[in-house]
Amino acid sequence: MPNPNTATQSGLAQPNARDHYEVRSSDLPVHCPMPGSSLWNSHPRVFIAFDSKGNGKCPYCGAEYKLLK
Repeated sequence: MPNPNTATQSGLAQPNARDHYEVRSSDLPVHCPMPGSSLWNSHPRVFIAFDSKGNGKCPYCGAEYKLLK
């Protein structure tokens, strides 16, 4: 489990700063916010479900995910 005390850590990405992500099957399972994001100022972690076309969307922030083949 990642360290939830990310408020004092440097080098972390701003959560939900991007709204489109391309991921590969090797990245599964995918969750939002993505790994490497600070957690203290973001929504709760949610796992992304993909449809048959490889598209997924975060129900909290609306970030769109595309599963590349």
